[in-house]
Amino acid sequence: MAGALQTSGRASRPAAASPPSYGVRTERTWIPMEDGVRLAATLFHPDGAQLGERFPPLLEYLPYRKDDWFYRRDRDIHPYFARRGYVGVRVDLRGTGSSEGTLPDREYSEVEHADGLRIIDWLCRQPWSNGNVGMFGISWGGFNAIQVAMLRPKALKAILAIEATDDLFHDDIHYVDGMMHVDEYELAMDLDNGMTASPEFPVDEASLAARFDRPPWKLLWLQHQRDGPFWRRGSLIGRYEAIRIPAFLIGGWLDGYRDSVPRMLEHLRGPVKAIVGPWNHSFPHDAVPGPAIEWRHEAVRWWDEWLKGRDTGVLEEPSLAVYVRRSHPPGPGLATIPGAWRFEDGWPIARIRLQELFLTPDHALSRVASTQDVHELPYVPSAGPEAGFWWGDLTVDQGPLDGQSLVYDSSPLERDLEILGMPEVVLRASARAPLAHWFVRLCDVAPDRRSTLVTGSGINGAHRASATRPEAMRPGRVHSFRLEMHFTSWVFPKGHRIRLGVSNALWPMIWPTPHPTSSSLHVGGSRASRLVLPRIPRGGRGRPRFLPPEPGDPVTEVRTRGDAWPGRHRVTRDEARKASIVEWHGTSATDFSWGAMEHEEKIVYEVEDAHPEAASVSSVMRTTVRRPTGVLEWRGIFDLRSDARTFHYRYTRELWKDGSRLRVKTWDEGIPRDFQ
Repeated sequence: MAGALQTSGRASRPAAASPPSYGVRTERTWIPMEDGVRLAATLFHPDGAQLGERFPPLLEYLPYRKDDWFYRRDRDIHPYFARRGYVGVRVDLRGTGSSEGTLPDREYSEVEHADGLRIIDWLCRQPWSNGNVGMFGISWGGFNAIQVAMLRPKALKAILAIEATDDLFHDDIHYVDGMMHVDEYELAMDLDNGMTASPEFPVDEASLAARFDRPPWKLLWLQHQRDGPFWRRGSLIGRYEAIRIPAFLIGGWLDGYRDSVPRMLEHLRGPVKAIVGPWNHSFPHDAVPGPAIEWRHEAVRWWDEWLKGRDTGVLEEPSLAVYVRRSHPPGPGLATIPGAWRFEDGWPIARIRLQELFLTPDHALSRVASTQDVHELPYVPSAGPEAGFWWGDLTVDQGPLDGQSLVYDSSPLERDLEILGMPEVVLRASARAPLAHWFVRLCDVAPDRRSTLVTGSGINGAHRASATRPEAMRPGRVHSFRLEMHFTSWVFPKGHRIRLGVSNALWPMIWPTPHPTSSSLHVGGSRASRLVLPRIPRGGRGRPRFLPPEPGDPVTEVRTRGDAWPGRHRVTRDEARKASIVEWHGTSATDFSWGAMEHEEKIVYEVEDAHPEAASVSSVMRTTVRRPTGVLEWRGIFDLRSDARTFHYRYTRELWKDGSRLRVKTWDEGIPRDFQ
């Protein structure tokens, strides 16, 4: 059948995507695992099928509580596919949501993968199944689609990974660019992982032992501060030959996982299709910011090709569709990014030309290397809030952060300049301490001096040769650092300047290095520090015609109030202590027929410029369940502080029932700093 699916219809005219020919019927069921544990699944069936008609299953496999927090979201995604002749399959990981079993000790665990193989086998043997399984998802669902494809289950015929990465240590949110990052998501997961199944929310001993008492994942991530087997087991990078089935990739210019798209386009051996749009970490039909597209239509064309054996023309199209971003002022409130769609023939793109701009003694970017000079860079540990919480999101004017960095500007451009790819920066630098971080930001500076962040990256100085075997820097010794900036598209307009900002801190995105010191940047000379831009002339293969988002069916049985993300944040400067305090606060709530769930999060990041070793992050998160039978409240109280040698971790999980504390569990541990 696999051979027939790949060759059928090639001589005929491509078919349109499967139309919405069915209604939708939902079914809640259990999928048995080999050890007797049952995983909870919701199936979205095509309603009105003819007798004996069979459909491909589309698996989305997550720990994100399908019967409460993600109830509305799932009904925005899966019915679209069910109406077009697919069975949407939404499964909670074992030990999470409505599934049975004990919570795994980490994300992307061996048991998660083993269960995933069992699910796929079960799906292909159901009487309604045609035996050809697809796997998809955004973020976690994209991650484990990639990882399960690496295990090569026979029934898995194609995947679709949205905003996911192939490199868990360097690109995931635990160690951004190989440097420690404390994220709202991590803390929310450690609270949700302690909750039992809705709508009963049992609080018996066995249920709480299987979830509430399980160690928080953040503690485990903190115990693995360098690359190695812990991270590599679930990473595709360096072994792309592991995936032999077709892969559809979707990324966003404001998403932190976008770098995997060009790498997988270049290195995967099977058919690959990719779309990179302007959005953040969101589904493209619900894009933030826009313009939004109906990606599900493109997904159906993809699934039709590989799971139904219908030639939809996806292989005749150029493999990469990119949204070319045009310059815009800084600001987090922009609803639509200016730009246009364009097709390109895969990756790398032959017409891209690398343009070197050298850092000069007069803080310029020049096409010609200049005389040598040394620029001193004071270490300001609190610098960085303007760059956001990760390499994503729309950001404010970079001017204040530029003022705390070394900056190098081009002359006003004589004509528009478009880049597409991963700009590279080579720094010749030294520090007066055994550890320093280096951060580079590429900015677009308008004539009115407003500075818009285009892309950036960072490097842990101890990882300059290897993130697996870090080495201390020799104080005063000049090292060469090569920083590959995150994948980007941008058109710098005529009259604007290109700016490169260089700093040693990016707080609160990255935990600061512990030594109050300064560093030196060596410019000019034959081995000059330089910026390399992937400049692309006009061209391409035409313009894709994406459909606008299709409104989903109203979900009247639940009602949402508020949205925990993006929430609200505030930056406060304590000039007396020379300290920076960043506070983030988010709330959300959902009303169900059985009651309500309310969630509140608050995180406080703090660092003093004179004492970067003593940085801290604290958080309190609460999820309250209100039912006619009473009120349950789960609390997660997190505190992480450091000194020069140790991370001091403390996490307390509490369960309250009708105002009285029912259970408490605390983890308190000192973890040596490992070049972080």
